[in-house]
Amino acid sequence: MPRQFPLLAITIATTSAIAQLAAAQDSAVTAQPKDRFIEEIIVYGSDKTGLLEATPTENLFGIAKPLTETPRSATFVSDINIQRYGIEEVDDLISIVPGAFTASYYGVKGAVNLRGTMAETYYRGFKRIENRGTYQTSLASAESIEILRGPPTALFGPGKVGGFLNITPKSARDASGELISELGGSIEVVGGSYGKFNTSGIISGPFELGSVEGGFSLYGEYEDSDSYYRGIHPEHKLIQYAIDLDLSDKTTFAFSGSYYDSDGYVQTPGWNRLTQELIDSGRYVTGTDTTVVDSNGDGRIDPTESGGSFVSGYFGFPPGLDERYSLDQNIGTTTLDPRDVFISDADFSESRTDTFFVELSHQLNSDVRLRAQGFYDSLENERFVSYGFPASYDSEVWELRGSVDFVFDNESLALESHHITGLSWREFDGVRRENYNLGFTALDRRDISAGATPGDTLDDPFRNPDIGWELENNSEWRDAGVFYMGDLTFRDTLNLMLGARYDDYDLTSNDTGHLAIDNPAESNSDDDFTWNASLSLLLDSGFVPYVTYAESSAIENSQAGDVHPGLVNNGQWLSESELKEAGIKFELFDQTLVGGLSYYEQQRTRLSSRERVVATTGEGVELELRWLIDDNFSATLAATDQETTIEGPDTGFVYVPAYAVGLDPADAAGGALAVFNLAGSDLGFPGDYTSSNIPDNTFSLYGTYVSDPMSWGQAGASLGIVHVAETSTLINNPVVYPSYEVVNLSVYATLGSTQLTLNVNNLMDEEYFQPAAGSYVNTSALPGRGREWRITLKQAF
Repeated sequence: MPRQFPLLAITIATTSAIAQLAAAQDSAVTAQPKDRFIEEIIVYGSDKTGLLEATPTENLFGIAKPLTETPRSATFVSDINIQRYGIEEVDDLISIVPGAFTASYYGVKGAVNLRGTMAETYYRGFKRIENRGTYQTSLASAESIEILRGPPTALFGPGKVGGFLNITPKSARDASGELISELGGSIEVVGGSYGKFNTSGIISGPFELGSVEGGFSLYGEYEDSDSYYRGIHPEHKLIQYAIDLDLSDKTTFAFSGSYYDSDGYVQTPGWNRLTQELIDSGRYVTGTDTTVVDSNGDGRIDPTESGGSFVSGYFGFPPGLDERYSLDQNIGTTTLDPRDVFISDADFSESRTDTFFVELSHQLNSDVRLRAQGFYDSLENERFVSYGFPASYDSEVWELRGSVDFVFDNESLALESHHITGLSWREFDGVRRENYNLGFTALDRRDISAGATPGDTLDDPFRNPDIGWELENNSEWRDAGVFYMGDLTFRDTLNLMLGARYDDYDLTSNDTGHLAIDNPAESNSDDDFTWNASLSLLLDSGFVPYVTYAESSAIENSQAGDVHPGLVNNGQWLSESELKEAGIKFELFDQTLVGGLSYYEQQRTRLSSRERVVATTGEGVELELRWLIDDNFSATLAATDQETTIEGPDTGFVYVPAYAVGLDPADAAGGALAVFNLAGSDLGFPGDYTSSNIPDNTFSLYGTYVSDPMSWGQAGASLGIVHVAETSTLINNPVVYPSYEVVNLSVYATLGSTQLTLNVNNLMDEEYFQPAAGSYVNTSALPGRGREWRITLKQAF
């Protein structure tokens, strides 16, 4: 599909729209300071670890507001945080973000879970294409990350109530919004355990185009590593760029983007043949089935060699299985090394994304600002997991957004207010190809202790086009929206935040796969109104109590951002969510202790296996503290106590382990066992049940020391512990994963323009497990990574 047109359209539309408005303004209008819409820089105590925001952020509501006055549970993570806390992946955010425990999505860290549900990822306030373990999200390239728990605000478009992660990339402006004034940059080289190698560099500086002042930033990153897990070799390239211009004293222009290409972030379910004994002692049932033979010698089992589907149903009594299911060679037990997981040389995953952002902003006067923004994101991915799951995704989305941002104050009413209203237009076009419905999947066939063999490696349509695609879902949809955001403060004490949005949707989805069990072509249109309201008190004591209510809606996307025609057919493609939240923010001891305590109740939906929409409810308490103890010491605490409930009856399809149906794993591991209606099975639950693969409680506690500047330089260290409560699979008589604690350490020293950093993750080499997500939640688990270390050498110039 064409990639150039949307970017060209975005650039032309946004540039011409405000350029004409700017030209139409009376040149005699007095220039106003640009910080009318961005508050003053916040001056805290000695914040040497980047714990506190330097300026109020616009990246959550579109209105500049300190987090301590934001009536929502939200977290700010700076690039210094990322370095000091050793954060590399979205899973690592649990060390500083309440409620950010993420179950394993086949070992690829694509998106973070918030409040028990998968969150969405944004780039400069625009939603990216869904990333459920498709590729690893890079955090090292971020200037900052903002996490909002709960639905996005009206400005950012429709979204689910779980929350979102907004990545702000490095730019050519400093924290105050001014263009950088000097040429500078740095080069980094990272080496570590298990073949870790990464190198990156950034250069940024000012430039002039005639009378126009500008700045640029260029960041590049290359990874070529082995992994803690044997047989996985991740490699990626990332280029990120930004240009910022002051076209006049009232008009600014920004363009940024990134190119990402990865190979080797293959998906793995971890350990198969799941039993409680495997988790408790590592004892694994060994053996292979020799009934199914690779007769043509090509190293794979194709559908003509398999003898039919490998999936057998369970209907309340032990199923009668044919000889393909029974292990007949090397049957026994052994102890698995956590580094050995389900992997094969046949497994692969290749991804590419292209992302662009453009903005033209014009300040009419001290109270009114116009903005036109454009966004484009594309995803290409081809993958194969050798138990029998091939997939190919090719998607793109673009969005235009225009807004009027104005301030209105009324002295007689003691009112200060800030408002944003505008329009948006978003279009998506994508195709998702997958195979799984015919049952040529067999997770347990492989004996992990022996490694991959032709008898447990299923064939795929990339290598064998005759197999074709069972599902080939082509989706196009568009969303036209109008929105309003308001921030009103009365007598410097009572704050009211309002948001409202109306969206009109039009959608077409067509499944042209050779299975095509659903209506092959479906179209639908709908509209929805969503809103949110928050009330808070800005007390002189530094406490800010608040309450929030929000209703939101979102399109039920699949892994490629598409919508399955079956959902269009049954009317489940547009879902609604609800949030109730109350809390208190605080800023105490001369702004050296900041944080918040919140309680929430939420209802939302999630896309389950086999294109089913499942409703969930959740409630919990979250606590976040950041304390600058003195000029040298600081500490953070992030804690969550929650429960997520899946609303029944859950009539979905799920794979189940052999022990659960009364069979010895050796008698069933040659294939797969499943129930086709979980609620109707004795393994399931007739009504609501707890999503026990999300822990009831988590907390992280970190302490940091940074020395005073010395003649030779400066040094520091961070030490932290992360606690995760026990989790389990989602059936009766589940496998339980014990609670665990992971200790992380970072030490650094700066000598002039050179910095050396040592990060050690899982310092005590704790053994633990991440529960799975998705289809294999009850039949696999990923062993946690043991102790890992890396050394980073950074040279600034």
